[in-house]
Amino acid sequence: MTIVVPEESPSIARLRHRRNAVTLAAGIKLGVFSVISLLVTGLLAVIMGNIGLGPGRHYEAVFTSATMLEDGDDVRVAGVSVGEVKEVEHFDRTMALVRFRIDADVELTTASTAEIRFLNLVGDRYLALERGRGGGGAEPLDEGDRIPVEQTKPSLDLTVLFDGFKPLFQALTPEQVNELSLNLVQVLQGEGGTVRGLLEHTASLTTALADRDQLIGDVVTNLSETLDTVNQRHEQLSTLVVELKDWMRDLARDRTTIGSSLDNISDLTVTVADLLRRSRPLLKRDLAALRELAKLINSPDQRREFIDLLERMPEVMSDQIRTGTYGSWYQYYFCGFSARIKLPLIGDWPIVEQIQDYIEKFEFRSTAPRCND
Repeated sequence: MTIVVPEESPSIARLRHRRNAVTLAAGIKLGVFSVISLLVTGLLAVIMGNIGLGPGRHYEAVFTSATMLEDGDDVRVAGVSVGEVKEVEHFDRTMALVRFRIDADVELTTASTAEIRFLNLVGDRYLALERGRGGGGAEPLDEGDRIPVEQTKPSLDLTVLFDGFKPLFQALTPEQVNELSLNLVQVLQGEGGTVRGLLEHTASLTTALADRDQLIGDVVTNLSETLDTVNQRHEQLSTLVVELKDWMRDLARDRTTIGSSLDNISDLTVTVADLLRRSRPLLKRDLAALRELAKLINSPDQRREFIDLLERMPEVMSDQIRTGTYGSWYQYYFCGFSARIKLPLIGDWPIVEQIQDYIEKFEFRSTAPRCND
C-alpha cells in the first residue's frame, strides 16, 4: 500500500520558516541576557563579598581581643581596602589569632602594626594596618609570618565607654546620642579631626544640664571607667601634648617676627589706602582725557591716519632693527620729506586756490645712492 504525502504549500513553508527564525532570535536574546546576568551577578558577588581576584599574600596577627571581627571584614591601609580577614580563632587560651589576606603590592615589615577599628556605630569592624615606628630599618615579612601581640591593638570597648555616659545619654535625644557617640569613638581611636566638635557638643550639653547636679554626679562617678579606657591610649595622648608644646614653643620663638609682620601689613594697608585716595582724582581726569582721545581717534580722518601708521609700523621697525645691527648707535639719512599744508581761504582769490593746489601735497625725495636701499 502506497501512502501519498501531499506537498506543502509555499505559504505554509514561508510561515514555518518565519516561525523558526523568530524562535532562533528569541533563543539568542535569552542566551545573551543569561550570560550578562551571570557576569553582573558574579561581579556583585566579588564586590559585596570583598573577594580578592589578584595575587595576594597571607599573614597572621595576635590580638588580646578580636570581638566582633568576622571573616570577610576589610583589611585597610590608610583607609583604602587592600584585603580581607580570612579567619578569626581562639589562640593561647586568652588571645585571638586573626588570619588575613592582602594584595601582593602591599608590603608588611617587622615594624608594622595592626589595629581593630570600628567601621560604624552598628558594631562592624575592620583591620587597620600601619607602618609603625622604626620602619626605615625594618625587614619585610615573609608570607605566613605573624604580627606579635605587642604590635597589635584591640578594638575599643564601647560597653564600658557607654555605661559611663549612660546617665547623660538618658537625657539626650537619639540624634544627639549618635552624634556624641561617633565623636567619642573617633577621638579615642586616634582618627582625629573631631576633638573640637566633641568639645563643642559637650560644652553645649553641660550648659543645658547645669542644674541637674545628680545627673552630673553620676557622670563624673562613671567617668572613672572611661578614663581607664583613655589611659590605654596614653602614648597617643603624650605624643599630642608633646607636639602641641613644640608648636607653641615655635610660635613663641617667632613672636617678634610675627608681630613685626602684622605691623608691616598694617602700614601697607594704610599706604595703599592713601595711594588710592590721592590717585582717584588723577585717575578720574586721565579717564576723561582718554575718553576725549578715543573720540578724536575715532573720527574718519584720524582713523585713516592711525590705520596708515599701523600699516607702516612693521616696515619702520624692520628698518630700525637693521640699522641697530651696526652697533650701539643709529645712523639716519634724510632721504625724503612729505607735508600737507592747508591755507585759510581769503575771499574768492584765484591765486590762493592755485597756491593751495601746489602745496597741498608737498614731497621731497633724495636721489643719493644710499637712499635706494
